[in-house]
Amino acid sequence: MKVYQTNEIKNISLLGSKGSGKTTLAEAMLFECGVIKRRGTIEAKNTVSDYFPVEKEYGYSVFSTVFYAEFLGKKLNVIDCPGADDFVGNAVTALNVTDTGVIVIDAQYGVEVGTQNIFRTTAKLRKPVIFAINQLDGEKADYDNAIHQMREIFGPKVVPIQYPLACGPGFNAMVDVLLMKKYSWGPDGGVPTIEEIPEEEKEKAQELHQQLVEAAAENDETLMEKFFDQGHLTEDEMREGIRKGLVDRSIYPVFCVSALKDMGVRRMMEFLGNVVPFVEDMPAPVDTKGEEVKPDSNGPLSIFMFKTTVEPHIGEVQYFKVMSGTLNAGADLENVSRGSKERLAQIYCVCGQIKTPVDKLCAGDIGATVKLKDVRTGNTLDEKGCDIQFDFIKYPAPKFQRAVRPVNEADSEKLSGILNRMHAEDPTWIVEQSKELKQTILKGQGEFHLRTLKWRVENNDKLPIIFEEPKIPYRETITKAARADYRHKKQSGGAGQFGEVHLIIEPYSEDAPLPDTYRFGNQEYKMNIRDTQEIPLAWGGKLVVHNCIVGGAIDARFIPAIVKGLMDRMEQGPLTGSYARDVRVCVYDGKMHPVDSNEISFRLAARNAFSEAFRNANPKVLEPVYDVEVTAPDEAMGDIMSDLPSRRGIIMGSESENGFQTIQAKVPLKEMASYSTDLSSLTGGRASFTMKFASYELVPGDVQDKLLKEYAAKQTEE
Repeated sequence: MKVYQTNEIKNISLLGSKGSGKTTLAEAMLFECGVIKRRGTIEAKNTVSDYFPVEKEYGYSVFSTVFYAEFLGKKLNVIDCPGADDFVGNAVTALNVTDTGVIVIDAQYGVEVGTQNIFRTTAKLRKPVIFAINQLDGEKADYDNAIHQMREIFGPKVVPIQYPLACGPGFNAMVDVLLMKKYSWGPDGGVPTIEEIPEEEKEKAQELHQQLVEAAAENDETLMEKFFDQGHLTEDEMREGIRKGLVDRSIYPVFCVSALKDMGVRRMMEFLGNVVPFVEDMPAPVDTKGEEVKPDSNGPLSIFMFKTTVEPHIGEVQYFKVMSGTLNAGADLENVSRGSKERLAQIYCVCGQIKTPVDKLCAGDIGATVKLKDVRTGNTLDEKGCDIQFDFIKYPAPKFQRAVRPVNEADSEKLSGILNRMHAEDPTWIVEQSKELKQTILKGQGEFHLRTLKWRVENNDKLPIIFEEPKIPYRETITKAARADYRHKKQSGGAGQFGEVHLIIEPYSEDAPLPDTYRFGNQEYKMNIRDTQEIPLAWGGKLVVHNCIVGGAIDARFIPAIVKGLMDRMEQGPLTGSYARDVRVCVYDGKMHPVDSNEISFRLAARNAFSEAFRNANPKVLEPVYDVEVTAPDEAMGDIMSDLPSRRGIIMGSESENGFQTIQAKVPLKEMASYSTDLSSLTGGRASFTMKFASYELVPGDVQDKLLKEYAAKQTEE
């Protein structure tokens, strides 16, 4: 195939809510460009996009699919992204390596929560947006309502390029107000009949045309002056104005399509080929040093690996974008992210699972390669002497988690390898080996997200696994001062063990004054601090140890052992076995034996003295609390507002905007275990949420009592 230069390449993301028809639209686009001879369907499981077994099984997109089309002398690289909110990581990746987002809207449902979420991502990344109102042939299609919603939510920048003459099953014609022509189709779609606009539509078409001309002229002073002088612009001038408006997000053009019947698709593609920005029109990406890297084919060679898949009979397929320079097949590059060397023996242009070998790809182009030795998603590969590295993709935080284990414990290592491989394919699947919880924790964007992974492990890798609700990483702390002492003495022939430790513990806070005097009962204890150790804890908070021993009661050489004993109990708290935090300890006295005292004796004595004091210091269990933000349509608010308090959530506030509400709440992690599924059930899948760790807070008394009983019962069993 032809080698396309940077000024001939356009990179586009196909986005939208689940069910909006992106996969069907992708088929129609490929058909119109002659890439495929026959359009596949989701029902027949033969589409270019959804070709993985799990996608065919479930009937929805799980992975983004890269394809290209040669159209109007240009190369359009398109990434078709899954619509389900659970697979949002694919859309985030795609938008970071493409230059324009086409957001598909179902004319039957208008703007959905998923539409809003993806639009926010385009805004954050400053990417141009084009809207395609699809399924205008649907039973409930309502173009006017969709446009009304879009303008309410996205503002006056929403500007129709086309409008349908009728919606519903009879949809077969529309007016294009950029070209000022009527397009109509036969029952099978395809090539349209282009005619003059009917007399009864001319007034409406002229009004929308004028709005489009004004929107185009606003983006260029020369065009604005010409518009004021002449009252109109030529078609080429309008295209130039729209292109500039797309780059600075001052215009969101709207197209009409029926992807299923292939109506309006070719006209939209003409706009993509003629008007949307080229790679070089967009702001240059920034490397890890904060320097812009322009897509210059003559510059130093640097490619960014943005996606990994594992395909049958091939293995790992690595997708990349040429950020700078020109990549030739057989190039030897350095993986600057991992310090290894790689040879790209073959490079391909990709259309779903079809891979076409090519000799070279220029800056801005997207391709794939196979059989690399040591490359991960997010790595940068450079030619020798080039020092460019990228790290610009930021994924959303996970909001659903499960503990995972194989049915057969002997398969644990095998499962670990599979999960790491899947994380490489989708970085929003996060695997954590929790030493604290003694579980493998799998985190993702929702129940749907993790269920898909489970299907793949069990069906593709033939490894049965079990999902369980993960344990909660509770914390233990104290609320008052307490004193204890403990003597460890053991004699079993020969040298024995002897160590005695006296200590006082109290809650630690950053602004607390140094300890001076404590009183317990009728006895007063005066502290004489000799030295202090502040130990920041990996799980949050601190342990502060003051050595207040006078008179040589305990040799200084045993102090490290005492600190180790204290840390033993900080790592396994006396109440529930959870990590303890924010404790200050004064070791003020003790005894030792000239022969039998050793490090283990003082470690055990400190551990037991600490446990006793901890239980007497009005101990409390803390639980992780998360900031939760829920976005849903107005009509779902009552159910959501009732549900959150039932999860011990505290409503912090809410905001209303254009028919949608956003609620902010603080909710304990324990109560969020099934929230992804429950929220979907509560709102018919029309709501989304995010969650972010906020703080550790005291659990209610009844919850603490339950946790203590459960831990005591477990200890008895063991």
